[in-house]
Amino acid sequence: MEREVVWSSWDGRALEHLRLTVDEAGVLADGLVLGVAEGRPFRARYRIRCDPGWRVREVDLDPLRPDVPTVALRADGAGRWTTAAGDPVPALDGCLDVDIRVTPFTNTLPVRRLGLRMGEAREVAVVYVAVPEMEVTPVPQRYTCLELRADGGRYRYEGLSTGFAAELPVDADGLVLDYPGVFRRVWP
Repeated sequence: MEREVVWSSWDGRALEHLRLTVDEAGVLADGLVLGVAEGRPFRARYRIRCDPGWRVREVDLDPLRPDVPTVALRADGAGRWTTAAGDPVPALDGCLDVDIRVTPFTNTLPVRRLGLRMGEAREVAVVYVAVPEMEVTPVPQRYTCLELRADGGRYRYEGLSTGFAAELPVDADGLVLDYPGVFRRVWP
């Protein structure tokens, strides 16, 4: 499967283009985000590689600015993380997914990996990356499957440390259609 998707922020201050490839070797998400945050323009490119079970194995996030460091992390699929150079990152132990603040794509990772049945909920620990700051922290979240259909479904996302919650309609591939107040799909 190869897909391209474009999302816009609800306030019109950000736009993302995602290329998603899923094959027998796994998943590759390649996204480019342009936007304005805290009164300044930013851009960032991310590449996320997952194994065929949608377990994150590599995260590369480039702020496309020479004065801001990139984020390059590797995961073993069982909750242990290292830098791209192989140095352990014990603060991220137990995290299985990644959540990059400026993209709704990363909500797809737990939706696909968990395979929740209707009414089922699961708490997950994620590597949260704030963009444009490029700050990395572990964060607890919860996903609940509210509805499953052949053409998609609906999930409740909860940020357990912030109290933020949203209902996310997704298409048949688990990609967010609308993230109320935050992102909306503009193509296709």
